[in-house]
Amino acid sequence: MEKKTTTGAEAAIVRLPGPSRAPAPKRAQNKPAAAPEKPAALPDRRVAIENVRPEIEAGRFAIKRVVGEQVRVEADVFADGHDELVCFLLYRKEDDADWARVPMRPMGNDRMEAEFTVTELGQYRYTIEARIEPFLTWLRDLRKRLEAGQDLRPELPVGAQLAAAASVRAEAAGQKAEALRLKELARDLAAGGDPRETVARLAAPELAALASQWGDPEAFLRHSRELLVCVERVKARFSAWYEFFPRSASATPGRHGTFQDLIARLPYVAEMGFDVLYLPPIHPIGQSHRKGKNNTLEAQPQEPGSPWAIGDATGGHKAVHPELGTLQDFRSLVAAAQERGLEIALDIALQCSPDHPYLKDHPEWFRHLPDGTLRHAENPPKKYEDIYPLDFACPDYRPLWAEVKIIFEFWMKEGVRIFRVDNPHTKPFGFWEWLIRELRRKNPDLIFLSEAFTRPKVMYRLAKAGFSQSYNYFPWRNSKQELETYFTELTRGETREFFRPNLWPNTPDILTEYLQFGGRPAFLARHVLAATLGASYGIYGPAFELCERTPRDPGQEEYKDSEKYELKHWPLERKDSLRHIIARVNRVRRENPALQSDGSLRFLRVDNEKLLCYAKQEGDNVVMVVVNLDPTHTQSGWVELPLNDFGLAVDKPYQMHDLLGDRHYLWRGPRNYVELDPKAVPAHIFRLRRYVRTEKDFDYFL
Repeated sequence: MEKKTTTGAEAAIVRLPGPSRAPAPKRAQNKPAAAPEKPAALPDRRVAIENVRPEIEAGRFAIKRVVGEQVRVEADVFADGHDELVCFLLYRKEDDADWARVPMRPMGNDRMEAEFTVTELGQYRYTIEARIEPFLTWLRDLRKRLEAGQDLRPELPVGAQLAAAASVRAEAAGQKAEALRLKELARDLAAGGDPRETVARLAAPELAALASQWGDPEAFLRHSRELLVCVERVKARFSAWYEFFPRSASATPGRHGTFQDLIARLPYVAEMGFDVLYLPPIHPIGQSHRKGKNNTLEAQPQEPGSPWAIGDATGGHKAVHPELGTLQDFRSLVAAAQERGLEIALDIALQCSPDHPYLKDHPEWFRHLPDGTLRHAENPPKKYEDIYPLDFACPDYRPLWAEVKIIFEFWMKEGVRIFRVDNPHTKPFGFWEWLIRELRRKNPDLIFLSEAFTRPKVMYRLAKAGFSQSYNYFPWRNSKQELETYFTELTRGETREFFRPNLWPNTPDILTEYLQFGGRPAFLARHVLAATLGASYGIYGPAFELCERTPRDPGQEEYKDSEKYELKHWPLERKDSLRHIIARVNRVRRENPALQSDGSLRFLRVDNEKLLCYAKQEGDNVVMVVVNLDPTHTQSGWVELPLNDFGLAVDKPYQMHDLLGDRHYLWRGPRNYVELDPKAVPAHIFRLRRYVRTEKDFDYFL
């Protein structure tokens, strides 16, 4: 047993044996509820533990944290009458036998709080236990009696009994020094003497804490559930993704790109400051019903088809497209990316072209029409004639689930630790719970991104099932009210405990009207919003930095001449590219801890509906962002800062360092003027620097 005690208000951490205690006595059969079989068990029922937070669906799902983060736990803990309570937050790593114990602090109105830090990948458990504390109750009442001038001598033997009982428990646990101190306390109380001197000695907080610590352990009531924390690496919370089609990596127009060509593109991606390079499916593409340019039903002989139509005679989900290279080439790509500070993320799309080997070997894994033919994928009115969905609820689903697990394990062996999953909302929730749990059992460093543009509750359920990050509605939230309302939902309340948004202003499937009509200023504004509202974000490039914005048809979000159906040759060195601004924004993200999480996001008042203002804070690092949401007109307004919250004095100036333009502004007071021309730069990313005066009257901003 490991035990650490502290004095005063300091926390005490104690290792408790085992994850479980003796269960509460069961009510005797055929006896009235008012007559319990064991009256001695009644104290267990006097304590109530309610409204524990965070607790996702009564402990059904885990909350999310990354290594080094705190888990702050609150609960209502109370009992009948006026007795003092002691309450502890218990936590342990999933495979540990012993609990660590942290005393919970009162918040008022019977609300208690405490926190612990997660230091390892994997799963943690936490719960709460509390009991009535007779010694602290006795001591509190003793002091009240003293203040009232009452005779304390009849009460001292009561304290002596409690201290003696505590010493017996301490000695049984092998804590001889503590047992001796408690015996001495019991003797002093039993001996009588001047009651005022006795009360004065008991004022030492470590003495009362010692007597309380060795109170009756069987009197504890434990919360009925052990709650879960899924602990991931920091990149699950803070990451910058860049999507690139490897077949478009060739330096020669019209030639199919290879993994070697993509290796040559890595400096371009790394210099923009991204840390995840996400590749659409890299597998063989089927020939049957292959889609042509602009999603036409019949492809021309040289058209490459959609990478999401996976599988041909050369292989399926565990093979690479022959024109991209070999598995060894892919391994070289993974290694080269690591040297550049990049991780490769692979798209796992669990669907098959008509030529996939699964259709021949396992027809039972697919959906059939009454006439026996297979049903191709549909999202009415959209049809995907080149794709057949796997039926994860088919009668013989277990071998299918096992095969999908093997697919992930195959790519994990090739060095992939990040997976973007295509359309997970069309597969059973239970499948994802099982799969992610099984894969993480030995590989807790895995990260899963859910590409589920679907109903909110479905998105949230997938996050609860284990996905690290999630696509979301950011692309379609454009107005000030929409953005403030949506991000308040994501960063406040229970949602923030399990749902991590990954913000994408565009994807190969999504070219919003705002980007279509707003031009370069709109792309700039959406990039700043994505990169600073969210700790994780991504762009589909090079379409984004080159401001590609022509739709296939008016009123649609599909790109004209979409890269999903053809090879592209991107002029990466174009002078109007946003690559240098993107690099600056990503550097700002890396240099400012406030932008590396979402929990501190708060919206600030500005008297213009076209200006969005918000701030994030991590310790002394405060970043405030102002974005002009109007891509066509200059907008201005007065921003209101909460000076007290940011540690600013009303009568002192403070500096706002614009990290985008590298300009410095001297502000004073809570209200200050901003003006943004979208044709220049439609946003400020300010770092707040406080005014400091040294003893030698030297002024500077920190």
